[in-house]
Order: sequence, then structure tokens, then C-alpha cells
Amino acid sequence: MLAVSDLHVASAATRSAVASIPSHPDDWLILAGDIGETIPHLDWTLRTLRPRFRQLVWVPGNHDLWTLPSDPNQVRGESRYLQLVEVCRGQDVLTPEDPYPVWTDGGGQSVVLAPLFLLYDYTFRPPGSTKAEALDDAANAGVICTDEFLLHPDPFPSREDWCRSRVDRTAERLDAIPERYPTVLISHFPLRQDLVFLPRIPQFSLWCGTKLTEDWHQRFRARAVVYGHLHVPRTSWRHEVRFEEVSLGHGPDGTRPAPASRLRQVLPYP
Repeated sequence: MLAVSDLHVASAATRSAVASIPSHPDDWLILAGDIGETIPHLDWTLRTLRPRFRQLVWVPGNHDLWTLPSDPNQVRGESRYLQLVEVCRGQDVLTPEDPYPVWTDGGGQSVVLAPLFLLYDYTFRPPGSTKAEALDDAANAGVICTDEFLLHPDPFPSREDWCRSRVDRTAERLDAIPERYPTVLISHFPLRQDLVFLPRIPQFSLWCGTKLTEDWHQRFRARAVVYGHLHVPRTSWRHEVRFEEVSLGHGPDGTRPAPASRLRQVLPYP
């Protein structure tokens, strides 16, 4: 089982690199969000990669949910998300809206793969600060997420309300997984604030997740947690659970590496 996120195929160079990913007919590939910013970006990526893997599993990132001013149909918010889900289903790609599949390794060990769509609620902020204070501090540092202009929460009043709805609905589904199964939790956003590693722009943590999921790796018996968003690929451990940030990231010279070299093996643990 392999994983990657944050392909951002709006770049011609990245599209060329994605097109060069070799076939892995026996492997599942997790796409942990931020494939692109338009429906054609997602459609092209899935059409390119679906024939090369046994199965694709997708979760949305914030860029995927953007409604660009140039978008001819201006679909927003939850309707935008459901539009992306239909694109995936049209190509036999699993989404957070589908039944959670059971994946079995060569040794007969089975886990439930749980693709999650959760969003964020501005609670990843310094202790004692309010949302308004943290946003002011970020603005004064010149840090503001484009989501504030392009990621609409319709029909919810705010992104926080949408996040709360997704968290509540997802927790109910995870609670229903039989206890005999461990899980692999798959989210674009980090599930814990202490995983947010952004030394150059720490204020951006506001747009990175929700504290409502801090204990999910223990509560839902995770063998591994896969996420992206931060553009800092790394492996972390919390309570003996492995967390894999699988974004494409950047090389030492600032360029984006070929995705084939950054497909992260999730299970079996290498």
C-alpha cells in the first residue's frame, strides 16, 4: 500500500512527473488530497493513475475544494465536494463517502482503510489565544490562507460548522468498525496539532486541522495515519502509532521531486 499527496498538477512539470509514475499492478495507492484546483485536474490524474494500480483511494484537500473565479459552473462548498466524489466514483476510485474497504497484506493481516474528509476549525492556535487574535497575528506576519477567499462552506454558515459536521459524521462511521480490525486513517489534514511542522510560517497552523481528532489514532485503533497538506514529508510516532506525512514536498534545491520517488509505503511497514 503506497501513498502520496499534494501533487498540484496545475503545474505542467508535475503533470509530466505524474505521467511518468510506473505501473504497480499489485499495489493500492492512497491520494491524500490536493491533486489540483479544478475538476479536469482530478479527472486527468485519476485517468492517468487508475490503470496502473490495483486500487486508488482518494480524500480531498483544501485546493481540491476551491471554487476558482474562472470556474464556469461556480459549484461551491458541499456541492463541490460531492462533484469530486462523483468524478472518483466514475473511475472506480474509493472516497470518504464509500464503505470502508478491508485491505489484507501478504501475511494475512487485515486492516480497515478509512479515507476521511474533516477540514479544520482554527483550533490549531497558540494556547490562550482566540481565533480572532490568532488570525490577526497571522495577518500581521503576512500569512493568510487562500481558503479564506476560495473555499466556501455552503450550505454551512462557516468552515468551522462544516468541519464539526464532518467530524461528527465520520466519528459515527469509525465507531461502527468491528473492534477486531485495526485501521489506517487517511486524511489530508493532520489529526494532531503537534504534527504541524511549519518552522517558516507557524501561523499557518490555523488552517491545518481540528483538535477534535487529537485522540483518533488511539480511539480507532490506527496502525498508521496518512496525511499531507504541510509539504514537509516525514514520519512521526505518537503513542506507538506511525504518522506519515506523504506530500510530494520539495527537494533541497526547491524543485518538486518526481512523484515516483516519493510514493510512501504505508503497509507492510518497510
